[in-house]
Amino acid sequence: MLAVKKVLNNNVIIAHHPDYNEVILIGKGLGFGKKNGELVAGEQAEKFFVLKEAKEQERYKKLLHYIDEDFIGLMNDVIEHVEERFSIRLHEHIHSALTDHLFYAVKRVKQKLDIKNPFLPETELAYPKEFDVAAEIIARLNQELSVSIPPDEIGFVALHIHSALTKRSIQEVNQHTWLIGEIVQEVENTLQLTIDRKDINYLRLVRHLRHSIELINKDQYDDNQDALKDILQAQYPVCYELASTLLEMMEQSLEKKVPEAEAVYLTLHLQRIARR
Repeated sequence: MLAVKKVLNNNVIIAHHPDYNEVILIGKGLGFGKKNGELVAGEQAEKFFVLKEAKEQERYKKLLHYIDEDFIGLMNDVIEHVEERFSIRLHEHIHSALTDHLFYAVKRVKQKLDIKNPFLPETELAYPKEFDVAAEIIARLNQELSVSIPPDEIGFVALHIHSALTKRSIQEVNQHTWLIGEIVQEVENTLQLTIDRKDINYLRLVRHLRHSIELINKDQYDDNQDALKDILQAQYPVCYELASTLLEMMEQSLEKKVPEAEAVYLTLHLQRIARR
């Protein structure tokens, strides 16, 4: 038996759990008529999850003031589906962050407002597994809510999933995605070409950038390519100079020193793209 700590609405309560301390319990009519301190059987709840951080509890409580209970229930099903697909417990911030995001996405669609995602291709390439699950979520919402959420929204949902999987803030994940998009734009402008988003060399560049940015951000990038540096600088001066510019962009965005070895790898990627 669990003790009710606070009734959030007729279907959602906060209860004291012997192992997890405070938990969120969800079930039809679970909170109706319940008072603080009253005991409730755990099996009465259809679902429960733990919000350990006080700020996440407060964010989730605020959602219930403006989001209807049916949508809350649907989102909890969606989050459970993501956890099943990845066989992992997601970071708890996804309960408030993704619910809030998709609530307003649906609202914009119903108001016939555009949803544009300029970095959709980069997101799909950088996070393919998250992107596939995000596509499933958008399809489900479209069917159950009788709306037509545009494909651009898949990219935003994929970033929320990646954020929860890696336990990184959505702001940080967004920043890295934006940086990759800006780098690609700089490459196209400097080399005066339009990159084929389906080209294998573009795929390799985006995935390399994603991996490098994460290593740099964690201060785990430790590589030395001095032997190749002078050769590539002489053989591919345009691509090497562009790679140096991209390093400056990365340093400015990440506020961290980027090893010069990264210029060597980027030069090789850029040369393949320029050659095509």
